[in-house]
Amino acid sequence: MTREKRQDEPVLEVPVNGTGPVSGGDGAAAEAPSAEGAKASQELAEKDAELAAMIDRLKRLQAEFENYRKRSAREIAALRERVADDEICSFLPPYESLERALALYAESPDGETLAVGVKKVFGQFHQILEQKGLKRICAVGERFDPDLHEALACVPSDQEKNTVLEELSPGYARGGRTLLPSKVAVSLGPAAGEKEDA
Repeated sequence: MTREKRQDEPVLEVPVNGTGPVSGGDGAAAEAPSAEGAKASQELAEKDAELAAMIDRLKRLQAEFENYRKRSAREIAALRERVADDEICSFLPPYESLERALALYAESPDGETLAVGVKKVFGQFHQILEQKGLKRICAVGERFDPDLHEALACVPSDQEKNTVLEELSPGYARGGRTLLPSKVAVSLGPAAGEKEDA
């Protein structure tokens, strides 16, 4: 027996394969995932922009540092050149004095004149080195100090062991720093035979 449709009975529409209108919903659930996706996309875009800005800043800093390094190297090289120029200029007077002394000796080979000229040049050199703070290291009679002396020979003597007996080549210091150690002969103390006799 078939059921007859009444005119006042509501018609229920059923979607086929998920399409068509759905009754009983307001659509909020469908909109929520798309709103979250848009927010995530916006945050990602902001982070990308921030990362790009940081990379750009790092590149600028790297370029600035490279320029600074090159500029510093140029300034140091220029400073070294100026220091070298000053040093050369300070030694020009004795150089010219020696040149004049040799020219005079060539004209009149007089040993005494040459000796006077060389002595004058030596005095100029000595004055320049003193002005620059150079000091000769004391050696003979001093206790051997490896910071100041370089032992080239060790010999038995009546002097106390490790006493500098002879300066074979002078040493120099400046500002408390050893520039060139004195080359010296050092005492080994009395010989074994001398000890027995004593």
